[in-house]
Amino acid sequence: MAEEVVIDRGSSFMDPFKGLLLTYLMPEKCYDEFFLNFNFLDVPCLKIVLSKGLGIGIILGSVLVKVPQIVKLIGAQSAEGLSFKAVLLELLAITGTMAYSIANKFPFSAWGEALFLMLQTVTIGFLIQYYGGKTGRGVLSVVLYFGLLVLLLSPVTPMSVVVTLQASNMPIIVVGRLIQAATNFQNGHTGQLSAISVFLLFAGSLARIFTSLQETGDSLMALTYVISSVCNGIITLQVLYYWNTSPGAKKKKE
Repeated sequence: MAEEVVIDRGSSFMDPFKGLLLTYLMPEKCYDEFFLNFNFLDVPCLKIVLSKGLGIGIILGSVLVKVPQIVKLIGAQSAEGLSFKAVLLELLAITGTMAYSIANKFPFSAWGEALFLMLQTVTIGFLIQYYGGKTGRGVLSVVLYFGLLVLLLSPVTPMSVVVTLQASNMPIIVVGRLIQAATNFQNGHTGQLSAISVFLLFAGSLARIFTSLQETGDSLMALTYVISSVCNGIITLQVLYYWNTSPGAKKKKE
């Protein structure tokens, strides 16, 4: 009976962390290239690690990306300068991306921030209604939204519906951002819009162009983030332009 040949692939100083690295950052072939062959310039593996790392970073950042906006609203006890219509359109776009990604079984690192952005955007939408004296409408909006979300994520929902929603993301994002940009222009300031949240969203959408192409290969997802980056860039420029202009200062001039 022939003896079974066991090939010793060697060991690495990173072996204690191998399970963690293989789960979140790289496939085993890249682990071998980096830590057994010490080939740290392997381009395909570098792209994979960069994409995974950016994806994880974006998701971690998304947990708090809109918290400064929420804190600013609560601190000011006002939602002046924020468009509820723009928030609704943004929420619809986020929901479309999340439903499309889940339906296509994309890795969580490719879309996970949508989950946290959704929860924070729902909160902001409610606060806009609350500070506008429409608490009942705000509560109803939240209930109706989560009902729609459950329906979209249901296995009985046709894939064609999810794809159509994702395809509509581009005009939705454009219209939503233009509404907010027009509101800023008309007011002559960005009101209670949080600069930190705006900058982080812009940076995150830029990084997502690369990670979408690398991790999903889905051109529709990548194009959506290109459009999102352009639109977020417009709001970012407005925040910089109106940096020293506050609602109070604007009213004094008038």
